[in-house]
Amino acid sequence: MESHTALAEPEIRRVVADLHSTRVLSLDAGGRILDWISWQDAACLYARRAVAWTLGDPCLTIHGGFHNDGEQSIIELHPIVASRGHCRAGAIDPSPALTNVALFARDRHICMYCGNHCSRGELTRDHVLPLSRGGKDVWVNVVTACLACNIRKGGRTPQQAGMPLLAVPYKPSWVEHLILSNRNILADQMEFLVHHLPKNRRVN
Repeated sequence: MESHTALAEPEIRRVVADLHSTRVLSLDAGGRILDWISWQDAACLYARRAVAWTLGDPCLTIHGGFHNDGEQSIIELHPIVASRGHCRAGAIDPSPALTNVALFARDRHICMYCGNHCSRGELTRDHVLPLSRGGKDVWVNVVTACLACNIRKGGRTPQQAGMPLLAVPYKPSWVEHLILSNRNILADQMEFLVHHLPKNRRVN
C-alpha cells in the first residue's frame, strides 16, 4: 500500500491565452505563500502600487484607460506577486478545507478501492471508518470511492468488507492544496511551489 496518494500533475502552461483561466500566485512581502488570486485582483495590487516584488516573466498584459496625453495605461502581470504590508512571523499555513472537489483531486479521481478512474459525477466520499462506528469526517479518514464500491462497502471497514485501500488517506499541505486546486499552473508558478512542498511529497 502506498504511504500517500501522489499528486496529479497539473497542466503547466507557458503561454497565457485565456483571461478567465489565469490565476496569479499571491505571496506576502516575506515570501509566504498565501493563495491564488484572479488577474483582476492582481491588477488592482499593481494599480494601488501595493506590489512589493514579483517572480517570473510577465504572463499577461492588461490594457487600461487613456491618459491625458493619449497614451493607454498598460500593466504587465507576473505569475507570482508579493504584496506590501505586514508579514506575520511564524504564521501557520491555512488548513485546506475538506470538500469533495479537493478530495477527488487529491485522489486523482481514482476510486481507492477498485482503482477505476471516474468522472466527478460517478465519485463519492467514503469514510474508511464509518461515521456510524465513530469515524470522523476528516482528511485522514476519507477516500474517493466510486458509487458501486461505496455501496458494496456499506457501513463496514475496508477489512470487514474485504476491500483493501489502494493508498493511505492523508491531509494535503497548503502548497499541495494549491497545486491540486489549479489545473492551469504556469511553469514559473509550478517551479516555485514544488520547491515549497514537504520533503516527502513530490508531484509525479
